[in-house]
Amino acid sequence: MSTKITETRDLATCFALRHTVFVTEQGVPVEEEQDALDADATHLLAQDGNFPVGTARILFQGDVAKVGRVCVLQSARGTGLGADIIRATVAIARETPGIARVKLGAQTHALGFYEKLGFQAFGPVYDDAGIDHRDMVLELV
Repeated sequence: MSTKITETRDLATCFALRHTVFVTEQGVPVEEEQDALDADATHLLAQDGNFPVGTARILFQGDVAKVGRVCVLQSARGTGLGADIIRATVAIARETPGIARVKLGAQTHALGFYEKLGFQAFGPVYDDAGIDHRDMVLELV
């Protein structure tokens, strides 16, 4: 797979990927999947050739880059693409003046995945759209 990950303004494609993974596969209510924060977020799109296969968004809040809505289509899972998307979000955070840490809310089954990328879990498990999550952080400084 020769995948490229770039910042995008093609929100329709990002939303379609998120709908497939979160709404169709994971049962997240459609009204919870998109929110007003999408308008202010930096969106990343992963493409295999011209075929979209993954996405994520980053919200910059004070000295924190909050990563969310990370998803990879089933056909591209197990290829390392998810880790590449996370590394791309961290690289953007590092390049953004004043950002000291990257935070995300990880589905509990994915904690080990994020730990391998340098994130540390903190706080209690909580429910987000019917799925157990835990907050994680990666200090940049």
